[in-house]
Amino acid sequence: MFRTVLLPSDLSEASDHIVGCLRGLKTLGTEETVLFHALGIKHLDAMRPLLAQSVEPKLLAQRRLIEEQGLAADVVIATGLPVPEITQAAADRSISLIVIGSHGHSLSREVLLGGVATGVIHQATVPVLVIEIHIVEGNDGNHCETICHDFRERLLFPTDFSDTAERAFGYVEKLVERGAKHITLLHVQDASHLDPHLKERIPEFNEIDQGRLKRLKARLEQAGATDVRIELPYGSPIQEILRTADRERPTLIVMGSQGRGFIPEVFLGSVSHNVVRHAETPILLVPALRS
Repeated sequence: MFRTVLLPSDLSEASDHIVGCLRGLKTLGTEETVLFHALGIKHLDAMRPLLAQSVEPKLLAQRRLIEEQGLAADVVIATGLPVPEITQAAADRSISLIVIGSHGHSLSREVLLGGVATGVIHQATVPVLVIEIHIVEGNDGNHCETICHDFRERLLFPTDFSDTAERAFGYVEKLVERGAKHITLLHVQDASHLDPHLKERIPEFNEIDQGRLKRLKARLEQAGATDVRIELPYGSPIQEILRTADRERPTLIVMGSQGRGFIPEVFLGSVSHNVVRHAETPILLVPALRS
């Protein structure tokens, strides 16, 4: 499913925790990882050997952590800026998944989502797995924590029935084929679109969308799922997805991204971006197909 994974590392404590949490990827079919670091010196190539030499010990230590989890690992040091280097490396190396870390509800997370993470999610043509990093305050200072688990245990799949959501559902089916049993299918009747002029048609829309969700449920049960639940609330998609995630405690949210195109400003205001910002759950974002 995700045989070769690209793992960007900024050499921070947070990236150490992501590196130490890749064991769960083996259940998704991962065999190889590319541990990737971009120096960010595109126009200073003369400095590359010195800077590469300075970061190699840390990257080699992270590679050992990956290998201890039973995965092959290759270290790649690129010269340029992180986002274009990451997306180009993913294309050049036939990467099937990019894994990035995201800090908790703090300024550091806003900076991350405004920088490399947002750029990668926006530009990637392969799925991106965003893993939550918690910043924990202690007597000896702040430190990072993350939770390692089997991503297949409990899935949440929010859908708007778009082409991108259908593509994301294909990955839910693959997860079921690899052993996932418990899935919640969620569609939110968007109050901002229905109020006030279409509100009287909600029963009609519910009947149509209930049928769509039942067809998705049947596909998953045919693939081997044993516990598939359907949720069809009315309200704000962002709030209802987060509310369902808080109640169901999924081990992975699978959803489409870039469904409205590839304009960064649109993505920053999108449902997927806001779910990534606020959910305390790993999220698999599946991009739209580029024409």
